[in-house]
Amino acid sequence: MNDRLRQQRGWYIYDWAVSAFTTTVITVFIGPYLTSVTESAAVNGFVDVLGMKVYSGSFFPYCVSLSVILQVLILPWLGALADYSRKKKQLLGIFAYLGAVATLGMYFLEGTNYLLGGILLIISNIAFGASMVFYNSFLNDISMPSERDKISSNGFALGYIGGGVLLALNLALVLQAESLNMSTSMAVRISLASAGLWWALFTIYPMITLKNSGIIKKLPSNSNTFVFGVKQIIATIRESFKYPKTLLFILAYIFYNDGVQAVIVVSSQFGQEALGLEIGTLTTVILMVQFVAFAGAKIFAYVAEVWSSKKALILSIFIWIACIFYAYLFLESETGFYLLGAVIGLVLGGTQALSRSIYSHLIPVGKEAEYFSLYEISERGTSWIGPLIFGLSLQFAGSYQIAIFSLGILFVIGLIILSRINLKEAIKEVGNTVPVNI
Repeated sequence: MNDRLRQQRGWYIYDWAVSAFTTTVITVFIGPYLTSVTESAAVNGFVDVLGMKVYSGSFFPYCVSLSVILQVLILPWLGALADYSRKKKQLLGIFAYLGAVATLGMYFLEGTNYLLGGILLIISNIAFGASMVFYNSFLNDISMPSERDKISSNGFALGYIGGGVLLALNLALVLQAESLNMSTSMAVRISLASAGLWWALFTIYPMITLKNSGIIKKLPSNSNTFVFGVKQIIATIRESFKYPKTLLFILAYIFYNDGVQAVIVVSSQFGQEALGLEIGTLTTVILMVQFVAFAGAKIFAYVAEVWSSKKALILSIFIWIACIFYAYLFLESETGFYLLGAVIGLVLGGTQALSRSIYSHLIPVGKEAEYFSLYEISERGTSWIGPLIFGLSLQFAGSYQIAIFSLGILFVIGLIILSRINLKEAIKEVGNTVPVNI
């Protein structure tokens, strides 16, 4: 096996490893469970957090929001240090295992220990975001420009399968907890910890196979690590204005990806409240999406190869818009919800994989981690916009159908901006080679 292929396989395995955290912990278990622990500690519906009274139901989303804010502050600094030192592999390992250990610690989340849960959630989510900056930045090192759609899609595809496999095992454990003489709380705690163990074990192979590239530089004299990192952030932001088409792509991504994230976040609420579906049905659909997304990533990689990356991405956004219209006009049954979930699964993999691979061409050589930190921030730092639009529409219109329809504006704006970008000129603008299928 040649060295590049070996590194690619190691890169795929990290997606398999870390996706267990996003599916088992973030998507399914930690929100309801941490909220129940917080409610157990509440007095008149409120808990004490550093002297402040916080409504028990708001504690979990506040922790998620704080972790995102901290990522916005930390990730560009880490990206700058990674590119300068060329120690992406070491930093990937540090944050992967920090996140894995924090997730393992969730096994001890019980009773009224809500503060422990909040701290572990914040640490693990920050570590996850940081590790993804370094992970994504390896894409340019392990692949030729012409094969990045395929490599990116393979990573996402394996991640969906990995996350889906562990989630299926954990759902089976929780559903069979009573027959195993186990409390549901214990089953959930084991499930949360299993994601940390999965993350830690499967990170070993990437740590063995991935290699740093480039020349390691020394920090300037009379400069400490923190100050240097801050200066590099400022330099990166200034430099990015030299590449307006790269910034335009990030802007497009902010809009349509926020639409994607919003649909994922509110889909369970929509199914429960608008269609009256049971939690078992909603969980099954979430699990189904994981496995269908595997096929979606592969299909859209093929479409990009025979058509073009940009056209394939635009097609995926059109399908998202069609899904919004379907939910608004026609979705009335459990069968329809399963159908919509299957289509979303297919298009989800393609949208995420192609966005990453296209963006990889829009980064100046040697600045991969810095620019992927901006990419990660654009994904996480604005993820409140879609849910806010949904919530305001629901509040003022009183209709879940209108609320879901309102999310279409995010896809439309993103599509308009993306369609106006000349990707070939954008790639030349940063000094990279234009691949045939862009």
